[in-house]
Amino acid sequence: MNNLQLPDTTKNGRARAEALDPRHRPDAAPASAVELISHGRVLIVGEESGVLYAAQRLDDDLVATVWVPGDARPTTATVDGLTIVRGGQPQLSGTLGNFRLSFPASGDGSNPDAIATLAKACFDLVLDLNDAPMLRREVLPPGYYAPGRDAYALEDAIAELPDMRGEFEKPKYFNFDPNICAHGRRGISGCTRCLDVCPTLAITSIGETVQVDENICQGFGSCASVCPTGAITYAFPGTRDLLAYLRTVVVQYGESGGADPVLLFYDGASAGPIADEFAQSLPENALPVELEEVGSVGMDTWLACLAYGVRRILILAGAETPRSIVEALEGQIKVTAKVLEGMGYPGAAVQLVDISDGKTPAAAVSSDQAIDLARPARFVPPGEKRLLLRTAINHLFAAAPTRKKVEPLPAGAPFGRIRVNKSACTMCMSCVAVCPTSALRAGQGLPQLNFVEWSCIQCGLCETACPEDAIQSEPRFLYDDNERSTPRVLHEEQPMCCVSCGKPFATRSTLDAMMKKLEGHWMFQSKAERRRLEMCDICRVKDMMRDQGGDGPRSV
Repeated sequence: MNNLQLPDTTKNGRARAEALDPRHRPDAAPASAVELISHGRVLIVGEESGVLYAAQRLDDDLVATVWVPGDARPTTATVDGLTIVRGGQPQLSGTLGNFRLSFPASGDGSNPDAIATLAKACFDLVLDLNDAPMLRREVLPPGYYAPGRDAYALEDAIAELPDMRGEFEKPKYFNFDPNICAHGRRGISGCTRCLDVCPTLAITSIGETVQVDENICQGFGSCASVCPTGAITYAFPGTRDLLAYLRTVVVQYGESGGADPVLLFYDGASAGPIADEFAQSLPENALPVELEEVGSVGMDTWLACLAYGVRRILILAGAETPRSIVEALEGQIKVTAKVLEGMGYPGAAVQLVDISDGKTPAAAVSSDQAIDLARPARFVPPGEKRLLLRTAINHLFAAAPTRKKVEPLPAGAPFGRIRVNKSACTMCMSCVAVCPTSALRAGQGLPQLNFVEWSCIQCGLCETACPEDAIQSEPRFLYDDNERSTPRVLHEEQPMCCVSCGKPFATRSTLDAMMKKLEGHWMFQSKAERRRLEMCDICRVKDMMRDQGGDGPRSV
């Protein structure tokens, strides 16, 4: 996973060389491939003089369509075999091999040929010469060039476009299980963590779950690292394969006589250009591991590595690291720090190091903000994210210098509890119906609201669904594994029994709330009609039939 030239002048250095030897790398499960095909169809967008100039400069193997945006309705023309579209303000979407234009509906209901033709067209490449690019996102898709009025950038783009014709293959960087996605339930929006951090906008909401466009995805991995349930997982490599390798590295380092191991994660974009430079200055207890993207690992991997005996974990970010990735890492580091501090460990044992200013991570490696475990863990990394977190934290807690019962966590943390206002709660169980992780549970025939804190990911669905505004989330970490994993009663009431047959069928608060809402309704004005609300379903139907004077339903 790295090919740095690392010094081995000390015992730690020699142990490091042994630990990082390629022969110790396990075979990782291969990621599936995504194929992109570009036939060289180029859409050039911008002012007419500029786009015509660019079209004339294109390689002969590329086929250009020129579009000059404007407020007028689109019209098409052909000049020297070149299609020119003038007018219109469509939206652009897609990626290499599949860029498309979408037009707003026409005000007069007509659909001119120019719009119909462009709306059906597919472009492999886009050369955007507008001052304001059509696509605005942190990381642009491959095949899209937006040099604007920069003449040098335009020349570079024109020179590169011919190389973007052909068949291309990239890994499918993620796996997705919609069954455990907590994005929404019953029309209510919940977790949006993956949507908030994706720098390529490859993730979109599709109702109660999300959709990841494998063609647009460029593998930054922040979606997987922030996903609280493990619905999105990174696949290049998978967390389980990566941790198996990291465990081997740490164990081999110790068995070879190394001491005080510090893991240093970096990727080719953030640190690759200067990796060999900082490698020479690193203390020899630093174990650098190259990832596809530093954003692909998060709290579960960090805590597992600390449980395996790593003293510190450093994540290197550089000038090329997208800001959204940095913010996602910073957010997870804050939560990790609080979880560690609640056990008496230094929160700064996991640190983000920005090397964009030319500094090396040597000082961070040597920091005394480190964790020392007398008995490092050797557990096989489980495949389920929450189980991995639980296993790692339990091991760290068993050896903790101090033990708090509870540690408050920052907003957005994927751990916590909910509070229920018992005077407002009517036991309607709307919260149970939308809970994606079964953290909230009904009482198995009893009017109870039960809660399992470990299963709560603080998605907010229960708060939004509660018609009485009786629920409030509280991010925190409860350290006692038995207490956080055992259902506890948040609210309960005595059952309301049917006034006719005596069978329990509701709660008093639910019935009172229903009667209050229906007190002005024309169907419930008489004493007999209101009394039916205090009956179970079967007795209510029987009473209505008797009132109608028949033994069964009357035909209408």
